[in-house]
Amino acid sequence: MTEPPQPPNQPPAPSGYGHLPGPPQPGYGYPQQGDNPYAQQPPTQPMHPVQPAPYAPQQGHLPPPPSAMPTVGMYPGPGVPQPPAKRKTAVVAAAVAGALVLGAGGWFAFFAGGDDDVKKPVAQSSAPADGKPSAEPDKGDGSGNGSGGTEDLNAGRKQGEDKTLWLKTAKIDGPGMGVDSAGQWIVGDTVVKSIWKNLTAYGITDGQEKWTLAFPTPICSVTRQATAEGKTVVMFKDGDGDSATCNQMKQVDLKAGKEGWTKEVPKEGLFDIMTSPTLGITGDTVAVSRSGTASAFKVSTGDKLFGSATAEGCKPDAYVADTGRMIALATCYDEDLSSEVSDADPVTGKKTWTFKLPAKYKIGAVYSLDPLVLDMGNEEKKERAIVVLGPDGRQRATVSGEGTFATECTNGLFRSVEVCNRTAVDGNTLYMPTVPGSGKANEIVAFDLASGKAKWRTPAGDGRTITPLGAANGQLIAYRKATTEQGGEVVSVPAAGGTPTVLLRNPSGTSAPIESSFYDPTVDYAGGRLFVSQSRLRAQGTAEKLLMVFGK
Repeated sequence: MTEPPQPPNQPPAPSGYGHLPGPPQPGYGYPQQGDNPYAQQPPTQPMHPVQPAPYAPQQGHLPPPPSAMPTVGMYPGPGVPQPPAKRKTAVVAAAVAGALVLGAGGWFAFFAGGDDDVKKPVAQSSAPADGKPSAEPDKGDGSGNGSGGTEDLNAGRKQGEDKTLWLKTAKIDGPGMGVDSAGQWIVGDTVVKSIWKNLTAYGITDGQEKWTLAFPTPICSVTRQATAEGKTVVMFKDGDGDSATCNQMKQVDLKAGKEGWTKEVPKEGLFDIMTSPTLGITGDTVAVSRSGTASAFKVSTGDKLFGSATAEGCKPDAYVADTGRMIALATCYDEDLSSEVSDADPVTGKKTWTFKLPAKYKIGAVYSLDPLVLDMGNEEKKERAIVVLGPDGRQRATVSGEGTFATECTNGLFRSVEVCNRTAVDGNTLYMPTVPGSGKANEIVAFDLASGKAKWRTPAGDGRTITPLGAANGQLIAYRKATTEQGGEVVSVPAAGGTPTVLLRNPSGTSAPIESSFYDPTVDYAGGRLFVSQSRLRAQGTAEKLLMVFGK
């Protein structure tokens, strides 16, 4: 293959498919010899690509393939760290090797290597304390307040299976392309769901409506995150027509069901087009990223904190916020349109370190901010790599393993990069689902972020699909998707591996065909209950399933 182009004074890149160039030498804006701790890592053993296919980076604004994994919630990480002490900005070279290539349909394909002894436990079932059929679920009236029918959702429930607690439907006569319903938040004893022009809260035990907030125009962007006080920011359009712009922000108190401030996102420049913005919250800061431009505001007041127009150095395309941290993904308008990643203070936007990507490489996904795990790729070379950075921006490891992995993390066209909701990270372990083959089961692979190597694999089994819901306190929580004949399961697996423990086993019979028919759902597991909801509705004037809840 042709080697990647080198920056000025750059030594030749290592030979072999998939290698990324090493760090530029002094004279390219990097620490001088003797002060550079980011030397080239030892070369890896030559590896061969698995199912190479055209590169499909998320910064290239491509939609997810039809087989995309469910949108799932991430568990909260550690608290907000103290701001780092002021120091001279260090520039960290992207010294990575053993790049990954994409599989069919824009999925990731890793390289094989060193995983012959990986354990493959199969999920086991465990019976709940009560095996009796459940009581009658809430039926509703077909307008979004119940199941819209009289069918017993627990009919056919088998011994050892848990219950369907309730089902909500929505009856909306909307535009021909359907309407968004992606927002879902579990707050105290309620679950809040976005439905086109409304936010509606339901009691988690019985599904009864608690409150509804009506928006004047369609809700067009949400984040799964909220502040410690239960406040979030929702974006809605400035009109109902096809030319309406998604530029209106509203603060919402999810606990009280009340509206806060409403403000328009000010433009960062002449070419700031508010196309499909993404939101991220950390502390009292909400980041709004859209089509190569980004801004940050205070959640409490809506006041602007900083943005791309006033940023020093390369222009931030997106601010990614989560788990008490924020990073900036920036484009440098040089000859190569090179890219870099830096930390960003959530209040000032200032950076203390910078990680410069090799020429032509872009960030495709962010799997975690604590630790920082980045997916980067070169569209021209059809190369991709996952690198792990320390809190000071130094590279710790490059992730590699065998299989084709589901890493498409955003929904819709032109979405900015945000923290991936189809993978999970906790401590020193990354959990990634593989792509299921036609009629075949997939698996979740756990990677050690210190070494970058696979630790163990958990297969879904029986032609099923399993995907991470989140990870915390040394446990992976995953959802084993339902089939038309068998309900889904929530399982936990220790970070060290082992036989999965079934936490919730959804009923078969009447419920299983409904649960299995949710397409690209939003899924959360909280308080021993599983919440599965539609992220988009057809809105053709007939009742359609919206939100289904399972529990003991």
